[in-house]
Amino acid sequence: MSLRGFVSFAIGKISGAIITIFAIICFNFVLFRMIPGDPVRLMFRDPRVPLEAWELARERFGLTGTLWEQFIAYLNRLFLHGDLGTSFWRGKPVLEVVAARIPNTLWLIILSIILAIIIGTILGAICGWRAGTKLDTSIVAIALSMWSLPGFCIGLIFLLIFAIRLGIFPLGGLYTPASGLSGLAYLRDVLWHAFLPVCTLIIWYMGEYLILMRGAMVDVVGQDYITTARAKGLKESTILKNHALRNAILPVVTLAGISLAYAVAGVVQIETVFGWPGVGRLMYEAVMNRDYPLVQGVFLVLAVAVVMANLIVDLIYGYIDPRIKIGRSA
Repeated sequence: MSLRGFVSFAIGKISGAIITIFAIICFNFVLFRMIPGDPVRLMFRDPRVPLEAWELARERFGLTGTLWEQFIAYLNRLFLHGDLGTSFWRGKPVLEVVAARIPNTLWLIILSIILAIIIGTILGAICGWRAGTKLDTSIVAIALSMWSLPGFCIGLIFLLIFAIRLGIFPLGGLYTPASGLSGLAYLRDVLWHAFLPVCTLIIWYMGEYLILMRGAMVDVVGQDYITTARAKGLKESTILKNHALRNAILPVVTLAGISLAYAVAGVVQIETVFGWPGVGRLMYEAVMNRDYPLVQGVFLVLAVAVVMANLIVDLIYGYIDPRIKIGRSA
């Protein structure tokens, strides 16, 4: 693989990501202005509010002028000042409100996806290597059953069993209020609260990695180089580790980036069920309070995060997979 070819491939992918992000920005602007009703009227529900206050609120939230003028002003604030607007509900800049919640969601998703990839890949490799056995059938049946359930359903089951009936874990939240904990004690408390949300996300995500890895492994096992390796007398563990896994795992790398798009929907459900103070819970609260600037800001941040994650995965996949044609060889 030539360096020039990879650079050309990377430029194409980055250009596509930039175009996609700009399209998201345009869609994001238009979508929330197509919603029926005046957001300022929803904010000022008292009919006695003077007209001057309404006009000042419209000007503050960028709702004055024609749609085109609003769009230009929106792009100017976004690209020149990094301004996503002001939250109706919180009365603070949207970026400030979202930034305060991002770390809670980020480490929850990353931890869950990493563990789901590891567990799903290992189980999928075992099932694919032992395809057709009782072990394979049992694991696949359980994984498909869990995968078919909605994320909030799994979360509610966990809450019912482990929080309400057994009382082992808390009902929700990030930490124990008014506990006064710090240092390692605070970290243990946060992990204790995060255990059920993380387990729910792992079970929900794990099934797709398991099924994909199993299918890739079944396909790889039938290849000629695996037969040749066995004919050479290599151990089954050596063939599995050095030959089968390396080729079968490539689709899982691609799915890891694509899964972030589903993680956005999943994290809204899970954070709402467990009261986890992250971006997903923030979106739910913003919708319930009809805070359109905040919903718009959260949507934009999550959409850009998904595009960037897919871009990184595409670049990694293009670099590690020699079967992808990237320009001319040096």
